[in-house]
Amino acid sequence: MKTKIASLVAILTICFSLNAQVDRTKKPASGPAPQVKFGKADKFKLKNGLTVIVVENHKLPRASASLNIDNKPYFEGDKAGVSSMMGSLLGRGTPTMTKDAFNERVDFLGANISFGSSSAYASSLKRYFEEVLGLMADGVKNSQFTQEEFNKEQKVTLDNIKSNEKSVTTIARRVEDLLTYGAEHPYGEFISKETVNNITLADVKANYNTYYKPNNAYLIVQGDINPKEIKKLVTKLFSDWEAGTIPTTNIPEPKNVETTEINFINMDNAVQSEIAIINNINLKLGDKDYYAALLANRILGGGGTARLYSNLREDKGYTYGSYSSVRQSRYAATFRATASVRNMVTDSSVVEMMKEVNRIRYDKITEAELKNAKAQYVGSFVINVQKPATVAGYALNRELYNLPDDFYENYLKNINAVTIDDVQNAAIKYFKGNKTRIVITGKGIDVLKNLEKTDYVIKYFDSEGNPTVKPPMTMPIPAGVTATTVVDKYIDAIGGTEKVMAVKTTMMVANATVQGMALAMTSKTAAPNKTSQEIAVAGNVMQKSVFDGTTGYQEVRGQKMEMKAEQIEEAKANLVPFSDLAYKAGKLDRIEPIDGINYYVIKFNDTEAFYDLKTGLKIKEVKTVKGPTGEMKVPTTFSNYKTVNGVLFPYSIGIKSGPMDLKFEVKEIKVNEGVSDEDFK
Repeated sequence: MKTKIASLVAILTICFSLNAQVDRTKKPASGPAPQVKFGKADKFKLKNGLTVIVVENHKLPRASASLNIDNKPYFEGDKAGVSSMMGSLLGRGTPTMTKDAFNERVDFLGANISFGSSSAYASSLKRYFEEVLGLMADGVKNSQFTQEEFNKEQKVTLDNIKSNEKSVTTIARRVEDLLTYGAEHPYGEFISKETVNNITLADVKANYNTYYKPNNAYLIVQGDINPKEIKKLVTKLFSDWEAGTIPTTNIPEPKNVETTEINFINMDNAVQSEIAIINNINLKLGDKDYYAALLANRILGGGGTARLYSNLREDKGYTYGSYSSVRQSRYAATFRATASVRNMVTDSSVVEMMKEVNRIRYDKITEAELKNAKAQYVGSFVINVQKPATVAGYALNRELYNLPDDFYENYLKNINAVTIDDVQNAAIKYFKGNKTRIVITGKGIDVLKNLEKTDYVIKYFDSEGNPTVKPPMTMPIPAGVTATTVVDKYIDAIGGTEKVMAVKTTMMVANATVQGMALAMTSKTAAPNKTSQEIAVAGNVMQKSVFDGTTGYQEVRGQKMEMKAEQIEEAKANLVPFSDLAYKAGKLDRIEPIDGINYYVIKFNDTEAFYDLKTGLKIKEVKTVKGPTGEMKVPTTFSNYKTVNGVLFPYSIGIKSGPMDLKFEVKEIKVNEGVSDEDFK
């Protein structure tokens, strides 16, 4: 026992002495980049051209196979969707097994088998893998395309198209691709009811016989397998898959716009706007500045700590998330930044997104941002490389892109070698803030008015990407709605006809501040049309206007001016205390959205009055007046309604005239008291 205690004391002494030697005031130095060890990938090729990549991993008793047919994209034209339908029909029965028997056997084995227009996949426990791979091979080589299954798939495809006719997201992505790549590009065309109805069973079979061939295909087998046994099995199952001549295609080169512009797609049912900032780039895996482009994108919009997310979500609260991506490709690479935002902040979101795109181009990133971006890439790379699927995917990439054997072994070294200047150069090259499309899919009536203030040229497109005209900026007025019904709803909203008509006089006192000076406004009214208003500064009356029902005057700084004939007629037509009663004789002109809320607009003489469709309350009046330089509009806003004697009155009143922006807060309102005939003399 004493020996154990002595040993423990000795160990503690050593630990304390070691800790005492550590200077905790200094940040530990970064260690070297982790050394990543890749699993070995074996490769062989069958006589029919099928390239097979085999990756061993014995951690779990499972195995999988992925078939990838590396055809160059091709344009399907008026039969767009034929390859998709072909992929969906694969595996629905072969000469030796019906569709139901095939599916039942897969379920019984607890396996997973799927097919696509240029792919196939199978996975299962190791003990069943030989049979499961055989089922997949049978579907790849011997699928029967029956009229019955074709009819079912055609109907499903048409139903899906119909269900997405009003989907803002679906239409946004469709038109984004068409505009980005072009209508004649394989990536730009889309499936429609017309193209699906053009497709026949013969077209599907022809597509399969033309493009679904082994001589341009890669089969990746991975998991708890023996490479020698897999080679024998694959040779047995796939050697009789016949090669063929795959047509060569010419893909048109996508073009960027000459100057940044907004491409707008109007969707009247949109409750938010889909924004995508897109430009074409020339970037392929393994390019010299590939790593710098990755890091530039990571800093701009590669996650929840990136600039776009921090700005639009964390700082502004415009969206749940904003991201960007750099898509490398041998055929058509793109840069894309996206956000789904509320209608009323669509224009602000565009401004902020473009600000971030241009900021990373013209202002150097910080050392901290570069360090964090590298750390994120290193961390995810090290984690993912432990997965057999990653190793297999890397092996396939080396084949597709003709990469050196040590490409991924040097991946982290190349990431860590990127400098701040490299990131800026990549951002300038690939994030074309000056030649990009800002594609917005949303409700035009809600967002276009403010988008027009961004100074970008706006071009309009329909839901199929065809050029069109600016959508109507007003909504149709429902049948039966008139100026009278709108005013009646307003009267009901503020208290009802009985209580409103009981109001014979009002007195209101309100205060505002302009250029540091306190203003006091006192307004008095008496039915049917007597009015008096005084505006005082520091207790001195600076402006006064009076109308006694017959005549009146205005007085400014002691200068009195009698009302002109047209002013008298206008004052007589103005019913008080509620001028809205006179608006029944006006015209219900339109429905106009403001900040996401729709308003009825009544025109009466030189005044427009705005009423909330839902609440019925008046929120604004705009009066057209004649000034020294011509006509000008003077808006008055009303908000913060409160009850006085059973009737709602606005307690916040805003008046904007030229450079002056007055915001009056009501301090007192009296109903049927505090007013006499002397006030209108």
